[in-house]
Amino acid sequence: MRRGLELVELDRHGVNTAFRADVLEGLAQVPKAIPARWLYDEAGSALFERITQLPEYYPTRAETEILGAQCEAFRRLIPPGRAVVEFGSGSSVKTPLLLGCISPAAYVPLDISGDFLRAAAADLAGKFPGLPVHPVEADFTKPVRLPHEVEVLPKLGFFPGSTIGNMVARTAVDLLRSMRATLGGDSLLLIGMDLIKDRALLEAAYDDAEGVTAAFNLNLARRINRELAGTIPLDKLRHVARWNDTYARIEMHLEATEPIAFTVDGRRFALAKGETIHTENSHKFDRRSQYTLLLAGGWTPVERWLDSEQRFSLILAEATRPRNAP
Repeated sequence: MRRGLELVELDRHGVNTAFRADVLEGLAQVPKAIPARWLYDEAGSALFERITQLPEYYPTRAETEILGAQCEAFRRLIPPGRAVVEFGSGSSVKTPLLLGCISPAAYVPLDISGDFLRAAAADLAGKFPGLPVHPVEADFTKPVRLPHEVEVLPKLGFFPGSTIGNMVARTAVDLLRSMRATLGGDSLLLIGMDLIKDRALLEAAYDDAEGVTAAFNLNLARRINRELAGTIPLDKLRHVARWNDTYARIEMHLEATEPIAFTVDGRRFALAKGETIHTENSHKFDRRSQYTLLLAGGWTPVERWLDSEQRFSLILAEATRPRNAP
């Protein structure tokens, strides 16, 4: 089935075959882990938007502050006439702050959740009636063929929210290189990266008092039950968020509160009491690790901004030019 410009392979039951493969492989390995991208079905995307509005979840407020405060800098450093390509656009709530500062030629939101993507794109098109908007449903972790209307335009990649932190270093570098391939050799990238800070503040941001993050995490198990004929007992799982100092990351897990056995797609699995399914990482950075990651991915930092409480950063980078020598 073709959606946007990307081929999403569905089986005869309408299930994403990549979702099935990742879930079955992840549940069979030790320790169990499922890629975080599958948290974002329509229900998961809506829950994440609720998370961004919670008092404990500082990244959205901090990044929004930077976007509002650095308009003149964006205008100075980002030439007009670029197609803004947003990776994992979600509801695109931060995007108007950027688009209002620069003079874009087009906006291309990329997201894996198609219905959510199209609704958000339509809303943004209403706010910027003269701006061409070309939504593409795609897995942005791989190179994406952009709409032909923007192929010849210079690009600005926009990757807010510190989503890059959801990936281990190897995968993050691969993604940055993939973005460079998608955007082209004369492109720019504006990317959000969260910063290392107090452990209690970090853990609260991923385990809120209202329980929205827990519902977001448990929604993955609910999705597995719905789409893959799973029998996971949701009431025997609990959401866990913990800081791993060795890897400078918050980890989200689904932990079994007692021994459980279940099936997914006809295959049998089990969890011992206390055993977990690792569902997401959120790596945190300092300036050196940020720049090292970007340079490894083919991007040269140009400018870096922090919010007033120095909790979060936005970095503008340019595609690194090929060189024959250091």
